[in-house]
Parts: sequence; C-alpha cells; structure tokens
Amino acid sequence: MAALKAVLFDMDDTLLDWSGFDDDWAELEARHIGGVIDYLRDQAGYTVELDAFARELRDRTTQAWAQARQDLRAPHLGRLLFETAVALGVPPNAIDAERCMFAYNWDAISGTVIFPDVPPCLKLLHDHGIGVGIVTNAYQPMALREIELRTHRLLDFFPSCRLSAADVGYLKPHPYIFKAALECAGVAPHEAVFVGDDLHADILGAQRAGLKAVLRITSRVQDGSALINPDAALSTFDDLPAVLDAWFPGWRD
Repeated sequence: MAALKAVLFDMDDTLLDWSGFDDDWAELEARHIGGVIDYLRDQAGYTVELDAFARELRDRTTQAWAQARQDLRAPHLGRLLFETAVALGVPPNAIDAERCMFAYNWDAISGTVIFPDVPPCLKLLHDHGIGVGIVTNAYQPMALREIELRTHRLLDFFPSCRLSAADVGYLKPHPYIFKAALECAGVAPHEAVFVGDDLHADILGAQRAGLKAVLRITSRVQDGSALINPDAALSTFDDLPAVLDAWFPGWRD
C-alpha cells in the first residue's frame, strides 16, 4: 500500500474563506490601479486616466478569462496590466510587466479570513511529516498570493510548494498544473491527495491526474455534474485526518 507523502490544497474557498467579502470589485480594483497609474507616471512619464485604464483592463481581463475557459491557458495579471498600459499609449520599452504587477499593491482582501479549521489541520500534517502545497487557479502570480498567505499567517505552513496558474501557464483541471504540483512536492500521484471546493477544476482535474480528491463543501460550492464524484467530501477539515486514515493507514505513525 502506498504511503501518504503530500496533501495539496486549492486556496480560495478551501483555505481562504471569501464568504465575508462584500466589497464592490470595481471599486477595489480602482484603488489598486491607482498604484499602477503612479508607476506609469513616475517611471515612463505618461499620464493615464484611471477610468480609461480600468475599462481597458476590465475588457482585457474578461476576454482573457473567456478564452481561458476554452483552452485552459491561464491569464496573468502582470501581462494584462502591461498590455493595458501599452494599449493606452505607453511605449512597451518604457515599462516592465513585473513592476506594473507589484505597483498594483495587492494584499489580503477585506472580508476574507482563513477557515478556523485550517491551521490545526496543517499543523497535524506537518507534525507527521506530510508535505503540503497550494495549487490555485489565480491570475495573480504566487508572488502576490504569498502576500495574502503572509498576512493570514499561513505562509510558513507552505515552505516550498506554492503554485499559481498564472505562473504555471495552465488552469486546473488541465493535467499540466497537477503534474507541476506533484513535481514541486516531489511525490507520485498515488502518494498525494488533493483538496478543493470546485468539482470540475479541483476534483475532476485531480482525479484525472491520478490523485484522490476531497471536496471541501462550503456555501459557495456550485452544483456539479453527477458524473463528477469526489473520493470524499467534508464540510470541516476536522474530518480530513479520518479520511486519510482510511486511505493511508499508519500515516500518523
């Protein structure tokens, strides 16, 4: 029987609870765009209207996600910001996509919190030598999502295996991102479990990649196809150790 070596987690609505978020996303994004506008002015000497930038970015982001639903190629916030600036007349050789991205000043979003059952579960896995990792479908590179993890005091639980679709290039359920996660964790599919809240992206994707898949049930989980059956489902991570006991007897030894 295979030994359990790693548990990989989705991030949003699996580790991070978004149910308390009630801000207006357009207003929130406008505040972040302000930093990019400042960067364009100070670095390239170009004044760009915030409203024009916001409209162009919103249109490009919408198009990028529409295309991503077809081919699973992940959008990338830094490139979208860069392309938006160029579309509004900023010379491409005057700015840098990465610096645009950091000028966006991403941080933990007001109203988001870590599910209270997450830290005890991660500590238990860590105490028993089980590796943990994050695989998120975010269009923000992990360099930005790490800011949230640090703010929520979770970063130390994930010392090495943290993957964002923006960095990998593909969205879940594409097999490439799961392959990249397994390689990052240094484990084979039968030695790992994936936990996520999305039946299609997380559960079907993980199962197709050869992992056992656990559905995190929250109020935000959407109805899925009856053809997608998680290997286990739970509403609290307090129940995850028992699931692992059934699949990998002795993992706590």
